[in-house]
Amino acid sequence: QVQLVESGGGSVQAGGSLRLSCAASGITSSSYCMAWFRQAPGKERERVARIYIPIQGTLYADSVKGRFTIYQDIAKNTLYLQMDSLKPEDTAMYYCAAQRSRFGTCPVAEYNYWGQGTQVTVSS
Repeated sequence: QVQLVESGGGSVQAGGSLRLSCAASGITSSSYCMAWFRQAPGKERERVARIYIPIQGTLYADSVKGRFTIYQDIAKNTLYLQMDSLKPEDTAMYYCAAQRSRFGTCPVAEYNYWGQGTQVTVSS
C-alpha cells in the first residue's frame, strides 16, 4: 500500500524559502510519477511540479518556474520541493501525489495516491 507523508510547511515572509518533504513507501513500480499540488481557499487545485522517476524528468507550472525545484532522494525514498523567492500568492495547502506511469506520461488527472497535505503561508 502506497503511503505519502508530507512535512516542512510553515510560515515565512515574502522572499523567503521553505523545503517540503514527502516520505514515500509502498511504491513498487519502476515507472511512476510524483508531483506537488497546491490548493488555496476558493481556488482550484494546481499541479506546481512533477517528476517522472525513471529519468528524473521535471515539469513546472509557469507560476513557480525558476523559483521552485522538485527533486528526489532515491536512497531515502523522499521527494522534495525547494521553494525560493516565495510570494504571498504561494500560500496554500501543498500535497504530495503519485501515480504509476503508463507510456512515460504523467496525466494531471491520474494521480491516485495522496498525502495529507502541509500548509504553507507566505506573508507580505
